[in-house]
Amino acid sequence: MSNVIACIDGSRITLAVCDYAAWASRRLDAPLDFLHVLGRSEYPVPADLSGNLGLGSREHLLQELATLDEQRSRVALEQGRLMLDAAKARAVADGVPNPTSRQRHGELVDTLLEFQDEIRLLVMGRQGEQGEQGDSAGEHIGSHLENVVRTLHRPILVIPADYTEPQRILIAFDGSATTRKAVDMVARSPLLRGLHCHVVMVGEDKADSRESLDWARAHLEAAGFDVTAEILPGEVEAALCAYRDLHAIDLIVMGAYGHSRIREFLIGSTTTKLICQSKVPLLLLR
Repeated sequence: MSNVIACIDGSRITLAVCDYAAWASRRLDAPLDFLHVLGRSEYPVPADLSGNLGLGSREHLLQELATLDEQRSRVALEQGRLMLDAAKARAVADGVPNPTSRQRHGELVDTLLEFQDEIRLLVMGRQGEQGEQGDSAGEHIGSHLENVVRTLHRPILVIPADYTEPQRILIAFDGSATTRKAVDMVARSPLLRGLHCHVVMVGEDKADSRESLDWARAHLEAAGFDVTAEILPGEVEAALCAYRDLHAIDLIVMGAYGHSRIREFLIGSTTTKLICQSKVPLLLLR
């Protein structure tokens, strides 16, 4: 069975990751699995120094450094285990039965690619341990997140530092095959069912745009959604952010890739800005 997998690292955003992951697990009726990955660059596996003979004092210093690395890694692993236990307890308190956890030593993207077939939804904070200083300014997006978004072929829920249960969602739509697929995924999934849905296009209000928007509205209404559909003038980033604030949107849905204005928005600097500045989750669909 596919799982909701939540990446946690002990940073301030970890509690929100736990809460959004528990919410998604309940909505999808899917098992919840917490993942903690110790990066090799921060916590290297101690090197084998048995071949460094004849180095004299240098060998002694290298051995001391290796011992310190081993001690740091051991402490980090124990802290990670305690964090995973606390995350599972929090999920149980939030109504998730039997959450599980796993811990790995390696690179996050490689680990997620290894588990990709098991992932129904990946939940990640927009900023992790390395982004704590950027929390207040909203100017940092972790390289881990960027790499995962570009690499993983699974839905990703990117969440802010504070949890609010979603009630109103916005689908960024442009009529392309990618965003039509995103609408179809929303319609078929129980994750967002029952929430008020806003479908928003940005650009000129033309006949073909209106036809595409009507298709999205009808498709979602047929799935039981209460839908508001709008075409907005202006630039994508500014228009979506203004609409989000005006209508108290709790979650934004975007198709992650495809040849469209939304694609250019997603993989360019404006997406980094949206993720960092947004106080609502961003659901990226592949």
